[in-house]
Amino acid sequence: NELTGFKDSKIWNMLYNFQEDAALAIINKLEEYNGCILADSVGLGKTFTALAVVKYYENRNKSVLVLCPKKLAENWNTYRSNYVNNILSEDRLRYDVLFHTDLSRETGESNGIDLERINWGNYDLVVIDESHNFRNGGQLYGDDDDKRENRYLRLLNKVIRQGVKTKVLMLSATPVNNKFLDLRNQLALSYEGESRKLQEKLKMEKTIDDVFKSAQRAFNVWADFEPANRTTKKLLSMLDFDFFKILDNVTIARSRKHIERYYDTKEIGSFPERLKPISIREGLTDLESAVNYNDIYDILTSLNLTIYTPSLYILPSRLDKYENRTGIKGENLTQSGREKGVQKLMSINLLKRLESSVHSFKLTLLKIKDYIDSTIEIIENFDGHASLDLSEIQSGDNFDFDDQNTDYFTVGRKIKVDLEDMDYMSWYRELKKDAEYLELLASMIEDIEPKYDNKLKKLLKMIDNKISNPINQGNKKILIFTAFSDTAEYLYQHVSSHVLGKHGLNSALITGSVDGRTTLKNFKADMNRILTCFSPISKDKDTLLPDENKEVDILIATDCISEGQNLQDCDYLINYDIHWNPVRIIQRFGRIDRIGSKNSQIQLVNFWPDMDLDEYINLKSRVETKMKISVMTSTGDDDPINQDEKGDLEYRRAQLERLKEEVVDLEDISGGISIMDLGLNDFRLDLLSYLDKYKRPEAIPMGIHSVTSSQLDIEPGVIFVLKNINDNVNKNHQNRL
Repeated sequence: NELTGFKDSKIWNMLYNFQEDAALAIINKLEEYNGCILADSVGLGKTFTALAVVKYYENRNKSVLVLCPKKLAENWNTYRSNYVNNILSEDRLRYDVLFHTDLSRETGESNGIDLERINWGNYDLVVIDESHNFRNGGQLYGDDDDKRENRYLRLLNKVIRQGVKTKVLMLSATPVNNKFLDLRNQLALSYEGESRKLQEKLKMEKTIDDVFKSAQRAFNVWADFEPANRTTKKLLSMLDFDFFKILDNVTIARSRKHIERYYDTKEIGSFPERLKPISIREGLTDLESAVNYNDIYDILTSLNLTIYTPSLYILPSRLDKYENRTGIKGENLTQSGREKGVQKLMSINLLKRLESSVHSFKLTLLKIKDYIDSTIEIIENFDGHASLDLSEIQSGDNFDFDDQNTDYFTVGRKIKVDLEDMDYMSWYRELKKDAEYLELLASMIEDIEPKYDNKLKKLLKMIDNKISNPINQGNKKILIFTAFSDTAEYLYQHVSSHVLGKHGLNSALITGSVDGRTTLKNFKADMNRILTCFSPISKDKDTLLPDENKEVDILIATDCISEGQNLQDCDYLINYDIHWNPVRIIQRFGRIDRIGSKNSQIQLVNFWPDMDLDEYINLKSRVETKMKISVMTSTGDDDPINQDEKGDLEYRRAQLERLKEEVVDLEDISGGISIMDLGLNDFRLDLLSYLDKYKRPEAIPMGIHSVTSSQLDIEPGVIFVLKNINDNVNKNHQNRL
């Protein structure tokens, strides 16, 4: 309804042509089907597209809620506030902004909103930024007498089902991980979890759930094919058309290649050229007779880490007292299952931390050893009455950004185990073994100080070279990512002093726990101000900080800013540790690989472990297999940890190998699922492009026909184009094109 005047708004007139098309399509889908996932690729401006949709509904006097990760709140807050850097201030947007985590809270204040008084059921439109965080669906957790809903269920029951009819717009470049249920769970938010509503709208005979189950079965079969046969084309041929029909109606997904192929990019500007990635492999140290990665890995695989699994030592007669705690309905994740999950994550976490930095590895070793030593002391002094508080040991603070978001950390509660309920002497013996291994590991790396840290020294050389030889004239900016805040702090300590002393340039640090730290003098350091000084053009520094004439040239950060941030002033990104999930690497690069960049070229640098990639992947497999065997032999259960990773190692190996040679788009990661492949958008855009070029074919006489040679991969046949002569019949369910 253009009478709302939203096309006269500032936001509408700032959209690129492809964003305009998306905004109109989203509005149509929201009106017809109540929900839509906007899954445009990284760097295509999903936020602005969504803001145009928000403006349309606000012009109709609708109430809008934006749910986003806390670290992205500043972006959304700016566009609704009377701030000097709000380029949309004349649109007077008034939506509410809350964080994903607020859905788990009953009281307190968040982003200026009293959570106890908020009318959750009064929102006409909910915009969910980074909606893949809701892909795991609804779960109940807690004791039988104290069941609580996770964030997904709270959103579904308190916001969407209650009160007024709520439309749902979801934003994510990665709505699918490696199972189609990820998509179904997100889409279910738009039809209130009642799939028949969408089924009736689409006039489908099969239920939505059946269509997704069938698609998942097809994917599981396809995933077992040999790599040569495991092609996207093969998977698409195995999927039912109903699956494409669903996604075509309720998703919009365009890639960088779509935009370049189907739209005039003169007004947009081009993407920067991606230079071939630089791969670096450095040994731990050049100290004589020093250890190498493999020496440490051999001992790491001997660790059992039973400090994380006390439930395995609870006496059978006392199990009932503990087993139902923190149970999650539908997942059967009991306390013991949760402990095994944390145990496995920590085993892998130690490998990740060693790969990240000797400093981070050492801190984690000492922290685990402290836990074990204090527990050993409690057991040695046990006089018949003692309990262990496991909440600190099993917290997510020691893990990376992705691991912290697993249910092992998001749905726990404080757990205490009484020693008299345990076979504590058996546990004691295992703890003593681990303590000895940890002591040995700590001694092996004790001499590797920063001046002997090969990886750190190589990083400083790379920084010096980039500053002295910029790839774009005058651009000295470098963005350094690491998975761990310990490593980020270590790098900031040594990099900031080096570049300030040698080059006179300023550095900054942002992690999940550090909102901002910088070498800029007399500067109030918070995340938004630091990002503005690091990327002054894309963040409109002249408006926000007109009196600040200095910039940040080196930014060190964790994955807390790997999503949703536009930092395209920078042209050089370093992964100081390689994330085991290739998608995260591509998302990191998406901070600088954006349409309209002022840089003609951009560079990705990856630091790899000092070993062959096959060795590296096999090592992860050994640790995971060892943990699985320990779980099965102690409980007889199947492995409760991350079923999605089964069969995943070969896929990751292939993608990591590819990332050594080129920067790939998310949708081009072979072996996984891309939502770009699952709609009919390519066909529709081809048709529109044809019509634009040759105008409407009204002059073509009836019954015309043509013969063309068949391509090798297309079976011979006949294509009929039929016209519906009655526009009032079946008008919403004609050919999808």
